[in-house]
Amino acid sequence: MSQTAPFVMPPHIEPHRKPLSLLQSLRAARRNVLEIIPAIAYTQPIVSGSMGSARWHMVQDPPALRRIYLDNADNYPKSEVMLRMLRPAIGNSLFTAAGADWRWQRRAVAPVFAHRNVTALAPVMTATAERASQRLNAAGPEVEMVGEMLSTTFDVICDVALSGREHFDATVYGDAILRYFETAGKASLLDFLRVPSWFPRPGELLGLGAVKTMHGMVAKAIEARRNQATGQADDLLDFMLKATDPDTGRTMSPKDLLHNMQFFIVAGHETTALALSWALQLLALSPDLQTRASAEARQALGAEPATLDHLDAMPLIRRILDESMRLYPPVGMLAREVIADDRLAGRDIAAGDVIFLPLYALHRHEMLWAEPNIFNPDRFLPDEAAARDRYAYLPFGAGPRVCVGANFAMMQAQIILATLLARFDFTPGPGPLPKPTMLMTVRPDTGITLKISPRR
Repeated sequence: MSQTAPFVMPPHIEPHRKPLSLLQSLRAARRNVLEIIPAIAYTQPIVSGSMGSARWHMVQDPPALRRIYLDNADNYPKSEVMLRMLRPAIGNSLFTAAGADWRWQRRAVAPVFAHRNVTALAPVMTATAERASQRLNAAGPEVEMVGEMLSTTFDVICDVALSGREHFDATVYGDAILRYFETAGKASLLDFLRVPSWFPRPGELLGLGAVKTMHGMVAKAIEARRNQATGQADDLLDFMLKATDPDTGRTMSPKDLLHNMQFFIVAGHETTALALSWALQLLALSPDLQTRASAEARQALGAEPATLDHLDAMPLIRRILDESMRLYPPVGMLAREVIADDRLAGRDIAAGDVIFLPLYALHRHEMLWAEPNIFNPDRFLPDEAAARDRYAYLPFGAGPRVCVGANFAMMQAQIILATLLARFDFTPGPGPLPKPTMLMTVRPDTGITLKISPRR
């Protein structure tokens, strides 16, 4: 592995080394989902245990993950607990639907993320990167980057999804997302006791206001479009308004539209903003590497913001984002249920068991990564990436349900990061370094405040 720059060990979660009780597990899950991952999960391919009457398995073995995601995917549907947390906000949308319902929704939204359409959206991303640069130039010398990057990626997703954001207040919408994560998005004791999902959880009731705020904004945007002649915008909403199942003739109901737009707006800007924020924090801790990345960006861009045509000339920018999402995957833990008996990583798995997919541990696993807690983008040099198992690195999932917007997200992140690195120097802000914490997504517990200064 290349050693052209000193590599740092950024903050991480120190895992527990003794089994947690039911109450300890609940407290950890409500405080930070990453804390329920035991130390042994970072060194073994599979870890099993029980919680009450439920038996669970954490899987970090790439061949077993391939079986879960691809070869036997129908046997491992998404956990009902995870779906319960998401349904109030995104209903039976693309992320939560299953079977034929999922397949037709996937066909309906896939065209907007086809390669030709994603590349056509690059100018929107370039314009957004320029506006973000102007805001940072005016904001210094210290900026909280998570909020700034959320606003930046919100610009992009609103243009792509709705051809504008006149119905959205980014701050109000972002606050509603966070309130939802902190209420309905937290595990309940009732979940651990396997009380049926129809029984209301306290968090769901506390999250109703946040849902009302988010849905109200999305509904206004949809209604405004319905009152116009559709078919000309070529954005995500237009594709969904026109979408028809070729087999049944089905179109999206108003509820389908609302829930899918809600899902894409949240997922489309939250995860990319976090990847950018973590990347900037890591580079602030790695000045030599930041200097290399900045030189690469300035040589490619000059004084201009990044465009699609620049990306091939900036491979280090892409590697930095890949490594940032290895250390801080947008979603650090997923859960699946088991329909029928199976065998994973040499262990018998029974129907009714729960499968945890701790992507945070997978990406830091000692059997898969050298010095796994170290920030080293050279892990993603072409030869090293080609030699690695495809299922050792899963920031966007895998198999038939791989994230439909992965290419869109990476293009957006590269354009924004390159533009900022060409123009600004980032150094750590005051106070302790942020640690990763997960409710629905992996966020920095204290935000990310950086000192910024224009590059000369």
